[in-house]
Amino acid sequence: MSTIKTSNLTKRFGELTAVDGVDLDVAAGEVLCLLGPSGCGKTTTLRMIAGLETTTEGDVYIAGKRVNDLSPAERDISMVFQFYALYPNLSVAENLAFPLHAEDMSASEIDARVVDVAGKLALDEVLHRMPSHLAEGEKQRVAVARAIVRDPNCFLFDEPLSRLDVELRMAMRGQIKEILAGLSKATAIVTHDQLEALTMADRIAVMRDGRIEQIASPHDIFAHPRNVFVAGFIGTPQMNLMQGRLLQQNGRSSFSFAGQDVSLDLGDTSKTLQQGETYTVGIRPRGLAPLSEAAPGSLAATVDLVEPMGAETLLHLRADDQDIRVVLDRHQIVREGETLHLGLAKDKLHLFGQNGDRIEL
Repeated sequence: MSTIKTSNLTKRFGELTAVDGVDLDVAAGEVLCLLGPSGCGKTTTLRMIAGLETTTEGDVYIAGKRVNDLSPAERDISMVFQFYALYPNLSVAENLAFPLHAEDMSASEIDARVVDVAGKLALDEVLHRMPSHLAEGEKQRVAVARAIVRDPNCFLFDEPLSRLDVELRMAMRGQIKEILAGLSKATAIVTHDQLEALTMADRIAVMRDGRIEQIASPHDIFAHPRNVFVAGFIGTPQMNLMQGRLLQQNGRSSFSFAGQDVSLDLGDTSKTLQQGETYTVGIRPRGLAPLSEAAPGSLAATVDLVEPMGAETLLHLRADDQDIRVVLDRHQIVREGETLHLGLAKDKLHLFGQNGDRIEL
């Protein structure tokens, strides 16, 4: 069965630990995205799974078999790189057929496979062309088609859409997702683009400094971030993260934010908090709403910048030394220099302790 598993996967380059004890388990038919900022170790992790990088510690299992000592060819994987790596002297059809020649298939079987995969990725009309005569989107589809034309144990994608423009990326996300859904193969995709991860993945592994911060479904990663890093990394515009000192506990907890005492209803959670300690309160820009006037629990902030975004408007506000982002419907007219009183609803709040970990409300 097509599965990918890593156990305590570690890679050191001298004194630098690029990947630190990564445990992954990708089921057959599942798409897992490795997501994180540049330099977090996601590509190195993928390369160790592929056998393109040796492991310092830990094990890699593909289809239930330990493959640490196997070459990339012996691991029976298909990989799509950021750079398409097409053979420039071969036509599209010949590029697609190339990996099949090593599998002892007849010419008719190879032709049938090529025609089938070309149809799935809308390449029928360009099979005779050379790579130099293809548009970027066509080159990317050829690279994907060449990966899926045979029947490997699993698929690995390294930043597959990074070279495409916005429109092509949207189209390719849908095409790749549709193709993978019908193949029942374990798939790992590396990306730094959270929109790609949120739209393509069944689960997302968020990485930082060589470690996995959280593995969960796209919905859970967005709605229940495990810590401050995940909360701030996932979501566009970025979540507002405000550090405040807990002042009192009387059913409603009062925090000192940006020189203001803001009363928040944290329910029973308030009983577990320590007065005088500093906590981080998170709320997404679409979870803040301007009130008609100051009210208990509201936060006053001044509009610094107004950014129209079509159907919505992004406001950048300042409360003392705290930057705050708010997204409103475009019909709500707000001007720079205006002071807004922002409501913080309990069901929109995220709370994190001094160690950065999530506190359930």
